[in-house]
Amino acid sequence: MAAKKKSAASSKVESAKKRAGVSAVNKPKRTPGHKTKSHVVVAKQGEQVKVIRFGQQGVKGSPDGSKRNKAFKDRHAKNIAKGKMSAAYWANRTKW
Repeated sequence: MAAKKKSAASSKVESAKKRAGVSAVNKPKRTPGHKTKSHVVVAKQGEQVKVIRFGQQGVKGSPDGSKRNKAFKDRHAKNIAKGKMSAAYWANRTKW
């Protein structure tokens, strides 16, 4: 029974990776061809798997310590704290 659960979970991960066009789980990838979002990641935490698109297309982050950087982190602190299953977490890691 455990083997069936494991294979079902891994097929869900493989399906999400293929659909999103990424090579690994929890590894963000740029999406320059996407209309609105600049990055995509297949996030996995425990048994939960989710395709997350994040970041505004064409917008660059700011260097650490800048006012713009601090404003982003302050504004999204609650969502960043939610962990790997939130877009804010990935935007904070990748763009800011």
